Amino acid sequence: MTVLAIIPARGGSKSIPRKNIKPLCGKPLIAWTIEAAHAAESIGRVVVSTDDDEIATVSRSFGAEVVIRPAEISGDLASSESALLHVLQTLDNLEDYRPEVLAFLQCTSPLTRPEDIDGTVEMVSEGGCDSAATMTPFHFFIWREDRQGQMTGVNHRATQRLMRQEREVQFLEVGAVYAMRTGGFLENRFRFFGRIGKYIIPSSRALEIDEPEDWTRAEALMRATAKPSQFRRRSTRWAKIQAVVTDFDGVMTDNRVRVDQDGNESVVCHRGDGWGISLLRDAGIAVACISTEENPVVRARCEKLGIPYWQGQQEKLLALREFLGRQGIEPANCLYVGNDTNDAGCLDYVGIAVVPRDAASEVVPLADWQTRAAGGEGVLREIASLILEENPRG
Repeated sequence: MTVLAIIPARGGSKSIPRKNIKPLCGKPLIAWTIEAAHAAESIGRVVVSTDDDEIATVSRSFGAEVVIRPAEISGDLASSESALLHVLQTLDNLEDYRPEVLAFLQCTSPLTRPEDIDGTVEMVSEGGCDSAATMTPFHFFIWREDRQGQMTGVNHRATQRLMRQEREVQFLEVGAVYAMRTGGFLENRFRFFGRIGKYIIPSSRALEIDEPEDWTRAEALMRATAKPSQFRRRSTRWAKIQAVVTDFDGVMTDNRVRVDQDGNESVVCHRGDGWGISLLRDAGIAVACISTEENPVVRARCEKLGIPYWQGQQEKLLALREFLGRQGIEPANCLYVGNDTNDAGCLDYVGIAVVPRDAASEVVPLADWQTRAAGGEGVLREIASLILEENPRG
């Protein structure tokens, strides 16, 4: 069953200027939804609908297709449905492409996970529903105020206070994922029709960013709970990797140092990393190491592996740019792996950012992928396997 994901993203945000491309935990807001869509097993194509050139550029850099939305359906009062209909009509006219199921994703819900998308789509593709949405159980009392200022219960009787167990379960719509049969949507021109299904997500992820305080809450939640390993994508970016650049301590080592009675320092490295580097080089992928560590062990290990290196490098991003420039490789085609805050600039600069399992919590949200291996346990070997799996070479 063909499933198209559409992410509407206008440029004219009022409460949070340039919201859709404002960095959230190291990535543009829209990138989190694009990556979740790419990682969802059910999604065949990911299209961003926008009226903004900068949003279009950012979306393409994260692997999404873009359909430019005309001004007449890009204003504050324009419905999301109008954007969906425009994309469907555009793809039909240009490519004769008609997906069976449409997944409407909102980038203002950055906590959306691939399984949320797959689960909502499955309600339509296999669950007998015509349309579906992400929802979360709702147990609160709602009141309204009439013209006389009198408060009246909406979902309860003001004179009766039932226990939670006694009340009928209600559900709050979460504007993260909507799924619908395309034919029914084209006929009804609205996201809900026919038999409506619900895909339950926990209230802790029922977040939509509309106001500045929502942004602050999203950052806190993502830093506390983000798991980049869930975002391993079927993305073209993995297949286009031409360079792998790595930190030394905490990636090629376990971040510990051994000091003998004479003050001599030593570290332990994983032989698997050497094999991983060999596989990458055999596949024509450039490999380099950039480290702030001044100990000669960096030079000794990198020279044995036969890779260029920078040590005692306080400005890692400058070294990374220099290396990529000499190689003629675009940042989008580079993978960087680092484990701590001094790697943040490089992680944010490249096409794919990777951190080890035991990376510092501050840089985990910057990552596209978190390895199963901890530092010093074969991180580069795992990365080599992932890259070559996505694009076998030779």
